[in-house]
Parts: sequence; structure tokens; C-alpha cells
Amino acid sequence: MLEHQDETRAAYDGVVELYASMFTSRLETRPFARNMIGTFAELVRATGNLRVADVGCGPGHLTAMLHDLGLDAFGLDLSPAMVAHARRAQPVLRFDEARMEALPVEDGALGGVLAHYSMIHTPPGELPALLAEQVRVLAPEGLLLVSFFGMTEGSEPVRFDHKVTPAYSWPVDLFAELLAEAGLVTFARLLHDPESERGFLDTHLLARRPQSVPLA
Repeated sequence: MLEHQDETRAAYDGVVELYASMFTSRLETRPFARNMIGTFAELVRATGNLRVADVGCGPGHLTAMLHDLGLDAFGLDLSPAMVAHARRAQPVLRFDEARMEALPVEDGALGGVLAHYSMIHTPPGELPALLAEQVRVLAPEGLLLVSFFGMTEGSEPVRFDHKVTPAYSWPVDLFAELLAEAGLVTFARLLHDPESERGFLDTHLLARRPQSVPLA
């Protein structure tokens, strides 16, 4: 896992300014993703626990969006260069360097976790550990919104050449099964065609940690 993360960290450290210029305003033309994040924020507010982690926050634009939606949001990212950029761009918000399978957050502390295309580079065998960590930091009734490249056909993840570093597209039902195995209940799905040359679907799964799931 550490070798894979070293490669991912180095890849994103090298494209910070280009990445930020391409993606910080991207949701302005992505109504499905934008409104799914709005729904996530509304449901988190309803829990009364406003503390939310933007895991894999990149340049921090979605952390700022969550803050504007009334949440006590902070950002975590593997890339120190991304964290430095986010701190400059959003100086009133908190950003820290962290690995997704070892979050610097106490057990059961968060009302929500946003993972917006931040799990796509994780090799399939390592994904259950990442999902288990999201469950650990979520309070009962806390919410996870995870977005990724999805497929409605096939039974295995597909590795592809992402513009930054290799990534994986997942059969949606298989990813939902992994969420269930981690102890989360998926209650909303949004799949749409971004007219990508790869043919993958933009996929957003909204899941809840039920009261009955014990902390690890």
C-alpha cells in the first residue's frame, strides 16, 4: 500500500497548479455532482453533527463548498503540495496531510465524509481497508458520499490510464457490496453519462452508518 501511495502522492504533487486550474470550478458545469453534494450536506445538517471530512480534498474547493453549505468541514489529502495549495486558497479552513486508511480523526466523530473521486486510484484489494476507516470515523447515522467512475456491466474493476496516475472503474453493484460489507447502508445512487471517451459513468453513492454498527 505504501508503494502505491508514494506513486500517487508524487503524481499529484507534480500537477497541483494544473489540476487546480482545471477542477476548482468544474462543478459549475456538473449539476448532478453539485446537487448530490448539496443533498449530502442537507442530510448531514439534519443529523445535528456538522463536522465533516473532505477526504482526498485536493485543492480544497469542495471543502469550501461544504463550509458554504453550513458544515464544519476540513480537508485531508495524501499530497503535501495539494494541502499547501488548499491552505493558500482557503486560509480560513483546516487542511492536513493524511492517508485515507489512517485518518487523524477520533472514533465516531464525524457527521459525514465526502470522498469525491478520491478512492479511484486505490487498488481493489486495498479498498476494504479504506472503507472500514470511513466507518470508524463516522458517528452513528453519519453519512458517506463516495463518487467514482462506474460501470453497470462486468463483475470486476477495470484499471485504466488516468491523466494523473492509474485508476480503477468499478461495477456499481460491486462497490455497493463493499460498502455493505464495511457496515454501511447505501440508500441513494446517482449514475449519469459524462460523455466520456472511456465510456464510464459518473457514479455517486450515498450511504449511512446505522446505529447498530460497532466501532472497530
